[in-house]
Amino acid sequence: MSPLEIAIVVLCSCVGFTLQGAVGFGMGILGSPIFVLIDTRLVPGPVLVSTMLFTTMLTIREHRAIDLGGLRWAVAGRIAGTIPAAALLALLSAEQLRLLFGGIVLLAVAISVSGVHVEPRPASLLAGGVLSGIMGTIAAIGGPPMALLYQHAPGARVRGTLSGLFLVGTVISLTALVLVGRFGLDELRFALLLLPGVIFGFFVSRRIASRLDRGYTRPAVLTVAAAAGLIVVVRYFTV
Repeated sequence: MSPLEIAIVVLCSCVGFTLQGAVGFGMGILGSPIFVLIDTRLVPGPVLVSTMLFTTMLTIREHRAIDLGGLRWAVAGRIAGTIPAAALLALLSAEQLRLLFGGIVLLAVAISVSGVHVEPRPASLLAGGVLSGIMGTIAAIGGPPMALLYQHAPGARVRGTLSGLFLVGTVISLTALVLVGRFGLDELRFALLLLPGVIFGFFVSRRIASRLDRGYTRPAVLTVAAAAGLIVVVRYFTV
């Protein structure tokens, strides 16, 4: 990668992890669409590794607010969703995965802005966990299905519960990637580029979590993500 591309990756990781630390999700949906345009090896493995480190810290920070009952159902769904996602990663070509990635980005945006209110009950949590597992393993974007379920919960509960799910989910997804040959030393080296964002986002988000105006932040993030997702899809059909 060129120095400019490296700078963009570091900047996006700083912004993405700050957003995730403040509202509970955001790194995947903001960073992944941009990363895949720079170097496809950045997604999903390096994003999942850095997210695992970040969510470990965030889970510890918000552990008192975690919805443990809901988390159990969501984790079960995440495990179930990871299996078909890993199979797709093993079977599809790089170009097909790029198209699938673009579709997942657009699906994540659609879920986030849908405005649908679904109560976090066992059935919906299980279904949300399955979607999170599929989307997280393929594109490192597992947040929107679960954020939709907890959209009306207090901020601390959203951040704590989603971080708990992502912590368990990223370990599961990374294990699946290793088993299908989609994660190795190259991806681990790429993950090092995202570490400054992990540290920056954790400390900065702690200060702004209670003040962040989601009414302005989320539309901006979703606009960038949707545009990047569309670019990925268009490139597949035009290149």
